[in-house]
Amino acid sequence: MNNNAKFAFWYMLSLVALIFMALSTGMIFFQVINKTVADVLAGVQGYTDEIMKFAISAIIIATPLYYWMLRLIKKAFKKGELKDDSGIRRWLTYFILFVSAVVAVGWLIATINSWLNGELSLKFILKTLTVLIITGTIFTYYFYDIRQGAKAKPKVNLIYLIVSLAIVLGAFITSFFFVESPQNTRVRLYDQNVVNDLSSLDSGINSYYAKNKSLPQDLNALIETNDYYVTKTQLGDKAGTQKYAYKVVDATHYELCATFKMNNKNLTDDKTQYADPRFLHEAGYYCFKRQVDLIIKDGQALGVPPVPVR
Repeated sequence: MNNNAKFAFWYMLSLVALIFMALSTGMIFFQVINKTVADVLAGVQGYTDEIMKFAISAIIIATPLYYWMLRLIKKAFKKGELKDDSGIRRWLTYFILFVSAVVAVGWLIATINSWLNGELSLKFILKTLTVLIITGTIFTYYFYDIRQGAKAKPKVNLIYLIVSLAIVLGAFITSFFFVESPQNTRVRLYDQNVVNDLSSLDSGINSYYAKNKSLPQDLNALIETNDYYVTKTQLGDKAGTQKYAYKVVDATHYELCATFKMNNKNLTDDKTQYADPRFLHEAGYYCFKRQVDLIIKDGQALGVPPVPVR
């Protein structure tokens, strides 16, 4: 019975899983290097939680899939269904080696390019070692497999299995010491939505002032017309748990207040780069003292220096 189509499916699916598993493992180690190796010029340049979370997701799916496909292929060898001289086996094994080589070359080029653009030499060395270890493990295994086939020693295969699993699981476990938890991510996104609403309200208040030469008495004045680009949903959080507070302090100063779930003043550098410096806040109820951007005098708009956010 000809099972070439089935074996081709196993090999190609194992290749896809291998690419995701290897790249994601490398991504995690790269991100850890970016965050742990101090660079006074770049800070935590290159580190993002989004990359870490994608890599974790890929490992969760790709790793068991890859080893499952590998197990099916090995069982076919033992049963004699897949022969050493099988064209499918030889062509697809070399194709896996070819794709792995292309990925390794691209990876090394990107690593060298980052170094030439000013990345620390220590980072370059660690990333290069990461690429060489991951790709070296893949290459030596498949070269051994294509040369030995059914004659491959079970002990050697077991060593490759243990080494590859140790690398992947090491990256997977390490990632949880660096990545933000789903709970904290959701809390941060909630606070960011609140800040986005307050920013829209702040812009609306300034537009109202520019048009009417006075501050609105309350926030409802911003939604009575479409002139200020503020909607009713922006007067409170999307969960419906709070309404934002607004208070007129004097002719050109006002306060916007809201309740936040976390302090964004002490976030790590990779988080604060996305924070609005006008709305840095502590956890709990917090008020921002704001000043209109323009003062209308004698029919002319004069610039007003910004007031530091407290």
